[in-house]
Amino acid sequence: MAGPVIRLTEVALHYGKVQALAGITLDIPAGRMVGLIGPDGVGKSSLMSLIAGARVVQGGRVEVLGGDIAERRHRNAIQPRVAYMPQGLGKNLYPTLSVEENLQFFARLFGHDGAERRRRIDELTRATGLHPFLARPAGKLSGGMKQKLGLCCALIHDPDLLILDEPTTGVDPLARAQFWDLIARIRGQRPGMSVLVATAYMDEAERFDWLVAMDAGQVLATGTPAELRERTQAQGLEEAFIALLPEEKKRGHAAVVIPPLDVEADDIAIEAEGLTVRFGDFTAVDHVSFRIRRGEIFGFLGSNGCGKSTTMKVLTGLLQASEGEAKLFGKVVDAGDMATRQRVGYMSQAFSLYGELTVLQNLVLHARLFHVPAGEIDARVAEMIERFDLAGVRHSLPAAIPLGVRQRLSLAVAMVHRPDLLILDEPTSGVDPVARDNFWRLLVELSRRDRVTIFISTHFMNEAARCDRMSMMHAGRVLDSDAPAALVEKRGAATLEEAFIGYLIEAGGAAPGADAPLSVAAAPAQPPRQHAFSLQRLISYFWRESLELQRDPVRATLALVGSLILMLVIGYGTSLDVQDLRYAVLDRDQTGLSHSYALNLAGSPYFVERAPIADEADMDRRMRSGELSLAIEIPPGFARDVLRGSQAQVGAWIDGAMPTRAETVSGYVQGMHQQWLAAQLSERGISLVQPAGVEVRFRYNADVKSLPAMVPAVISLLLLMLPAMLTALAVVREKELGSILNLYTTPVTRTEFLVGKQLPYVLLALLNFLLMCAMAVWLFGVPIKGSFWGLLLAASVYAVLATGMGLVASAVTNSQIAAMFLAMIGTLIPAVQFAGLLHPVSSLDGVGRLIGEVYPATHMLTIARGIFGKALSLSDLRSSFNALLLAVPVVMGAAVLLLRKQER
Repeated sequence: MAGPVIRLTEVALHYGKVQALAGITLDIPAGRMVGLIGPDGVGKSSLMSLIAGARVVQGGRVEVLGGDIAERRHRNAIQPRVAYMPQGLGKNLYPTLSVEENLQFFARLFGHDGAERRRRIDELTRATGLHPFLARPAGKLSGGMKQKLGLCCALIHDPDLLILDEPTTGVDPLARAQFWDLIARIRGQRPGMSVLVATAYMDEAERFDWLVAMDAGQVLATGTPAELRERTQAQGLEEAFIALLPEEKKRGHAAVVIPPLDVEADDIAIEAEGLTVRFGDFTAVDHVSFRIRRGEIFGFLGSNGCGKSTTMKVLTGLLQASEGEAKLFGKVVDAGDMATRQRVGYMSQAFSLYGELTVLQNLVLHARLFHVPAGEIDARVAEMIERFDLAGVRHSLPAAIPLGVRQRLSLAVAMVHRPDLLILDEPTSGVDPVARDNFWRLLVELSRRDRVTIFISTHFMNEAARCDRMSMMHAGRVLDSDAPAALVEKRGAATLEEAFIGYLIEAGGAAPGADAPLSVAAAPAQPPRQHAFSLQRLISYFWRESLELQRDPVRATLALVGSLILMLVIGYGTSLDVQDLRYAVLDRDQTGLSHSYALNLAGSPYFVERAPIADEADMDRRMRSGELSLAIEIPPGFARDVLRGSQAQVGAWIDGAMPTRAETVSGYVQGMHQQWLAAQLSERGISLVQPAGVEVRFRYNADVKSLPAMVPAVISLLLLMLPAMLTALAVVREKELGSILNLYTTPVTRTEFLVGKQLPYVLLALLNFLLMCAMAVWLFGVPIKGSFWGLLLAASVYAVLATGMGLVASAVTNSQIAAMFLAMIGTLIPAVQFAGLLHPVSSLDGVGRLIGEVYPATHMLTIARGIFGKALSLSDLRSSFNALLLAVPVVMGAAVLLLRKQER
């Protein structure tokens, strides 16, 4: 390729008010390994996402592989030629899928047939050492293995441009060396392939062909590593990068000086003897022994998953050892002893403080959590603010302050209760070199002046070299513990990294370059042809989503058992039948006739008599408590007035908390009253002849029971709500986990993505439908009188609509909570209020009537009740079925239009 592989012209990007990129103009040469160097937050990842087409270009022009990436046609055309591996361990992978299944998924997305997929997967996994782990879930791989798998997924289609966003962050030095050796071998086979890499490790940037140094969204300098060192008169790239920074950022910077540790050899802070931790059959820590002096800066260096974090947790009382003993300042560590934990301060790699609290509020909160005496909190917080130089940001939120200042805040929070032991888990990851050196000066002061023992894990070799002593671990065992210089001397190595790799190889780690040879085609002769719509890509997402659904017991349980439980609860709990109504009589007359009136109610199947009411206060108390739903008050002189032919009034007090139920009870009471009057007249030989009468007969539900009407309605309601919620979660999870980038950067279309993810939930919804129909027939005793096949066909269309509504909810939200809430509200409320569940749609007015007419649940409810109760066929309900069919393109079209193919 004669011209540059990437050309940037005045490229700008903002996140709200924050400027990520500030008018970058740059040509990146083709066929070379180009590195973007700089700490986190300078714009490297933002620039890479623009180049990969994953983010919308806000300002300027981004040309990739000879065309404008902002043009959809060009972006779609080059996606098979570009591979993007985002920042984060395995961020583009699916943790529940195995190594084999992840690779099969990506190979299908790029159109490879079965034989070609097998060849490529075997070749790549043998070259990376992953072939023995094909059946292992990606979520259970070590950090280095995840990055290798991510690279295999990126290389499955022979890209011309490979974009790697900090691919070795958080990966141990041996895995890093193996990773870069693999890249070198791939480039040796395909010299025309361009590689763009972002990294914060200056030592690994030395191997790149060309570098772009970035800070604050701008380019500081470009050139080869040698050119940058020569331009700044620096010995190393880190020193060169500091020299390139603006003067205000490096003002006052000086090299870190670490005085010798002046402490007695027997002043021991931490002691471990034969420490062993097992998780089932797996031994995470295997008979580890060492002693750490008070005030010592002790480094932990080891391969990913070697047991460093587990050892730290045992030593600090967060985890119980299976064997052996650990002592903290001469006292045996007890996992249940909170006093031991209060002597420990912990600072995690990821920022873990409260983003909604200011710097001052975070310090005060943690002082209280660690039981700092109330009278000392203000002074202690003021001391931390002064000591860690936080005065200028004390009222700022953490998100608004630079990364280096956030790290100082995390350290201040860890020290606010004055611990004797400080645990730091990769504390300077992503921090610029100046801020990193300032951070280390604080650590040296804590160690030498305050005699705080510091445990630190890091993958930066220059940081590990600053420790007083360090342990090298692999597979749960300590390989050696000594001063860094002594370890280098023992191995006869030139650098600490070389010494560490030597230890790991000797302990059983694979040497760089030891994997199987890689034979990648220099240029694929006939890459798979890409089509505007691909059934294979759709089926690939369907297959992957089905696997994830099978392996997620929570979602599977919610889908299958949840609907059945809810049907039981709603089916029985929302009955409108009025039976076994509790009532009592306040008989103020106490005559035979008044007793006859009371007995008339007692003989009804709808009423259950309770003890007579003593007086009005007793009636009021019993109705308030819910003991009575109906109270009958017979006045004094009732019999006398009836026998004289005078008008006699009987009081009926009804609990009106539920108006519909109260109206039904009122009708029952009036009916019973009329029946009693007719009986009294008949006894006296008086006949009432009416000129005309009305005989009421109920069709379809002769007993006027609730269940025959409610069960079809409940099935329709649950068939709408639960599939919508599950489908919404399925899509939003990809946004939260970051795997949505596979939609942004691969040839898959929005329709293929959505329909592929939707189909498993449609099938699951139909399974639920069949189970609910079985419950209706055999548990509730509600038969399907009409066409079952017609009902199944309608349910199938309805399931597509329900899952489509979930897709709409997921397209406009970015969190699982928001998506579930929107899906639930968007289905439950309209279905209950406007679809005729309790009240006919014809009784609604205005907007409510309009919603009821167009909402799919209305028509499904009509179909379900018609087939269940009226023995109708689908042809009898053609208008409702047609309404469902018409809604499908509307709902699915909305989901496709609302889902973005690029991040904004």
